Amino acid sequence: MHNYTHDGVIFDCLNSTPVQNAGMGVGQGSGRVLGDLRGGRGSGLNPSGRYLSLATEQFFDEGTEWEADQEHQSAPQTRFHREKSRSIVTRNQSPDVGFDRSINPYRGCEHGCIYCYARPSHAYVDLSPGLDFEREIFIKENAAALLRKEFRRKRYKPETIVIGANTDPYQPIERREQSTRALLQVMLEFQHPVALITKSALILRDRDLLTQLAAAGLLQVTVSVTSLDSGLSRRLEPRASGPARRLEAIRGLNEAGVPVSVLMAPIIPALNDPEIERVLAAVARAGARSAGFVLLRLPHEVRELFRDWLERHFPQKAGRILHLIRTTRSGKENDPRFGYRMRGEGAYADLIAQRFSRAAIAHGLNKKTGPLETGLFRAAAALQPDLFAGTGAAR
Repeated sequence: MHNYTHDGVIFDCLNSTPVQNAGMGVGQGSGRVLGDLRGGRGSGLNPSGRYLSLATEQFFDEGTEWEADQEHQSAPQTRFHREKSRSIVTRNQSPDVGFDRSINPYRGCEHGCIYCYARPSHAYVDLSPGLDFEREIFIKENAAALLRKEFRRKRYKPETIVIGANTDPYQPIERREQSTRALLQVMLEFQHPVALITKSALILRDRDLLTQLAAAGLLQVTVSVTSLDSGLSRRLEPRASGPARRLEAIRGLNEAGVPVSVLMAPIIPALNDPEIERVLAAVARAGARSAGFVLLRLPHEVRELFRDWLERHFPQKAGRILHLIRTTRSGKENDPRFGYRMRGEGAYADLIAQRFSRAAIAHGLNKKTGPLETGLFRAAAALQPDLFAGTGAAR
């Protein structure tokens, strides 16, 4: 492995073997991150991954080292790791989601959403689901080539592939890397159905490809809108597009003929659930065609990270919020059971569902999206030269 810097961004060149303990430099396994995270980070903790057999803890005597290190810790720098994956399409059998195939061109996400259910996946590479998830980003540089290889398999049968089911495909590094754009080019080349999930206005960059896919019935875009309060959004999702920019993205895509759904995810009791009606009214005005929601989930390490975040940002509300979460999760702070993990149960969960349903109906957002077109798939593209060779987009 070696490091290089491009335009002020630090990269590591890796093979497919993950870096062991790459995050130990700043608080891996050490609990709370020092100082005020003015660099726009979501997590204030960097606990060891749950699969590490050895954890470390920093100790500070009389606060002297804490104060000396405060400036260094205030804006932890992001490192990007290039890796060559062996496969790119992930398959699942979950009854809670409407798809069985997905692609995530990046592992880790610089958006830093404190509630992100993908955070625990960083433990698989011996990194922390806390701060490391936001600052140790893996780029699957051969994603487009692997997808093209997948489509050329003789027995391949097309079904909608979701890009961004785990980490955001339009997180900040996508502006430079264009990995998601390269995947969309392959989808267009093979006329393959694709769905995108994002909370970034960067998606508007790819309108040229999206309009072509949409015109053929091959595309569905979902934009996540958690709150209209820019202050709350900055705390929840520090490096994601703000609410106004997400509404602009919905509007721009709609005007381009791209069908857009909205996902209010997560809904957090007593924090953003008072905004349900306002959010749905705003996204409907922007041109969204349908809407859904997911109740806050706190799997594995996310529970500890979220509790710490609440205590730092909303100490007076923390107790009530956690109490209401438990009322929707059978007395626990997380319920992983299929059929319950997305919507919860109990009186408060039912009230959220009823409010959301009424508002969706009132604003015409209760339409169901139909299946995307699979009959246009061009297996013959396997015999054609790479249409985007030499463009620099497909990596």
